[in-house]
Amino acid sequence: MRRPRFLLSSWPWRAFAYLASGSVLGMAVGIVLVVVAMTGAVLTIALVGFVVLALLPLCGLIVGPIERWRLRLVDPEKIPTPHRPPTKPGAWAWFVHRYRESATWRELAATLLLAVLGLADLIGLSVACTSVGLLLSAPLIIAFSDRSEEVISIGPGWQINTVGEALTLVPIGVLLAVVLAYLITAWAGGRANLTRTLLAPRDTQQVVALTRSRARLVDAFQAERRRIERDLHDGAQQRLVALTVELGLARLDAPPGSDVARRVASAHEQAKLALAELRELIRGVHPQVLTDRGLAPAVTEVAGRAVVPTTIEVDVGRRLAPEIEAAAYFVVTEALTNVDRHSKATSATVRGRIDDRLLVVEVIDDGVGGADPALGSGLVGLADRVAVVDGALTVVSPVGGPTLLRVEIPVR
Repeated sequence: MRRPRFLLSSWPWRAFAYLASGSVLGMAVGIVLVVVAMTGAVLTIALVGFVVLALLPLCGLIVGPIERWRLRLVDPEKIPTPHRPPTKPGAWAWFVHRYRESATWRELAATLLLAVLGLADLIGLSVACTSVGLLLSAPLIIAFSDRSEEVISIGPGWQINTVGEALTLVPIGVLLAVVLAYLITAWAGGRANLTRTLLAPRDTQQVVALTRSRARLVDAFQAERRRIERDLHDGAQQRLVALTVELGLARLDAPPGSDVARRVASAHEQAKLALAELRELIRGVHPQVLTDRGLAPAVTEVAGRAVVPTTIEVDVGRRLAPEIEAAAYFVVTEALTNVDRHSKATSATVRGRIDDRLLVVEVIDDGVGGADPALGSGLVGLADRVAVVDGALTVVSPVGGPTLLRVEIPVR
């Protein structure tokens, strides 16, 4: 940044305002902390003081938001609150939650730091303003002084007695003001960075919040899929079954060879096709067998519909979380669909097991290979589906085959 642009911008003034307001706030906070601490110490004899001292760390809950707001003077990026809402209602639960949060203690540290550095800010700004003001106003001080002896003493051997001598101080004052503008801005930037470090949410907190949010979305998505599957299975599918039966009976009752018989037969076939498509759709939304019996039976059913002969070696020993079973099931379904369509394989194998708290699912085929997730194929979608449950997908598919698709999902 060029100097004239910086000096003519609002940044020196914003930095000055940040430090000046911090010095005032710091002095006030320091006085309050001392008063509260002394009051608590005196009242410890009556046991009330312990309550007062216990409330002392909560002072940061008041100062923290003010400091985050003041940071906007030198940092345009807004800092969100690092606190999470309590998981239980009630005042006691709120206090316990706040005392257990690391953000509460970081805000207390920021409060103590403000009280200490606020005094340093006040002294530094006072010296800076006094020095610049004295140098720039030296001619006026001399001009309006009635004293004949020296009026301004800069140091040993340097005394200002006349207006002409005082005018030489003005350029020095201007130069000092420029230097101080940079120093004050740098100091304000350092103070702001330190304050942001203490008051901003930790990356781990954001990761935890995002992970929990994603888990809630996954649970809601899976619940909605199961609801849609149940509604289709119990509603539309049953009506189509009844319609197919009625058309079958009507087909038997229709006069053989008549136009009515042909129309009823055609409608009967269309109803059976619609029923088959609906059942396929239901399996794609969320298969009932996965909900009722688990991963291994559901994968076995998928393999039974595959064009390429598929061997199933799945033994996970227990039911897993619904979202994990669903992710593994749909990965196997999509993988076997790709085997049927693209691999030119003569056989495939699906393996599944629990290995060191990981669900490991492998789909292997003896096809032509050459599958590359980087080409934007459906493998990218599979990787995204697995990533939602904190899993990882690996594809090894050299040209000429064989192809190995491996999925690892942490189990809880």
